[in-house]
Amino acid sequence: MPLLQFATTLSLSPADREAFVSFVTDRYTEEMETSAGHVAVTIAEREPSAMAIGRAVEGPLLFLDAEIREGRPFEYKRAFALAVMERAVEAFDVPEPNCKVVFSEHAGEDMMGIDRVGGDWDGA
Repeated sequence: MPLLQFATTLSLSPADREAFVSFVTDRYTEEMETSAGHVAVTIAEREPSAMAIGRAVEGPLLFLDAEIREGRPFEYKRAFALAVMERAVEAFDVPEPNCKVVFSEHAGEDMMGIDRVGGDWDGA
């Protein structure tokens, strides 16, 4: 179960949040070769004083902490990260320097829900 946690200084409407979550989920399943049923996405909207990045320019910030199962190739992660950042730039006018994605990888068994424990990713 990937956990994709966004922190942003944007103030999004419910429709914007739903559309962004749908886009993120679709791109994650496409780029990471998985199904959508276990993809978890959160969006936390924060005051501008609660977020910072040294290279920021004027405008909103958007950071993604992507907790994923280990084993995906770099190219998969890079394609997903670029798609998410490009969407934020296009849809919400987030300046490119104000977007950041960090991947943290976990063994499959470290990712679980009540109904299942994750397994190793095999790329099949």
